[in-house]
Amino acid sequence: MQRLQIKKDMMQLTNRSKVVSNKEMSFKEKLYIPAILSGMGVTFKHMFKKSVSLRYPEVTREFSPVYRGMHVLKRDEQGRENCTACGLCAVACPAEAITMDAAERNKGEENLYREEKYAAKYEINMLRCIFCGLCEEACPKDAIYLTDRIVPTEYKRNNFIYGKDVLVEKIDERIDITKRKKEYTID
Repeated sequence: MQRLQIKKDMMQLTNRSKVVSNKEMSFKEKLYIPAILSGMGVTFKHMFKKSVSLRYPEVTREFSPVYRGMHVLKRDEQGRENCTACGLCAVACPAEAITMDAAERNKGEENLYREEKYAAKYEINMLRCIFCGLCEEACPKDAIYLTDRIVPTEYKRNNFIYGKDVLVEKIDERIDITKRKKEYTID
């Protein structure tokens, strides 16, 4: 009794309260036929509407120009890797998805790496990555970009840790990043 009295004295915050009645159901309501027929009506109504989904492999949806997909480590015009293993992308990554090991360039490797220091190991854990693009903005050498390509699906967690073998663009298959590249001018 005291509990009911407390509820009446409480201030009501919204007008969404609904009075619930426990009235006895009629025979027609117990059969649930009106509910079933209204549900079937909704189903039939949607059967004749135009489908919203696409048949994916054959038909692809247009992506936004700012879509962030698969990462790529770029090369310069001579085919050398741009990444100098400075670590700014790893520091900028809020998900801590990027790890790298730096190494010194040996004699005879000038055609492979642009600077004296390069990333011997560069890995991105795609399960941790949130595709925010901060690694792209932090890179002073324009080495990493997020492309418009979709990250492929896998069945095992270990397959989502991408190394340089997946991330570095192939010399004969350059990836166009002109939509993503930003030109900065200092006034």
